Amino acid sequence: MINIVFFAALREQLDCAQLSIAAEDVKTVADIKQLLSDKSEKWQQTFSNASLLSAVNHDMVNAEHRVKSGDEVAFFPPVTGG
Repeated sequence: MINIVFFAALREQLDCAQLSIAAEDVKTVADIKQLLSDKSEKWQQTFSNASLLSAVNHDMVNAEHRVKSGDEVAFFPPVTGG
């Protein structure tokens, strides 16, 4: 299983803090984004945002990063501040 967590505004947008998916269903972060986008139009709108950030096991990664069973994948909006 791969544990997926959502932070900040994404958590409120999706009304979901976390979920798990079977590792056999995905190979990359991009695959996870596609799988989640297929859930509904609300999820598709959220994951079509090109500025969405992702991390695997607390390390920032790009969409082509490979994932495996036991990984934690986090999605969050861009961070701003000063």
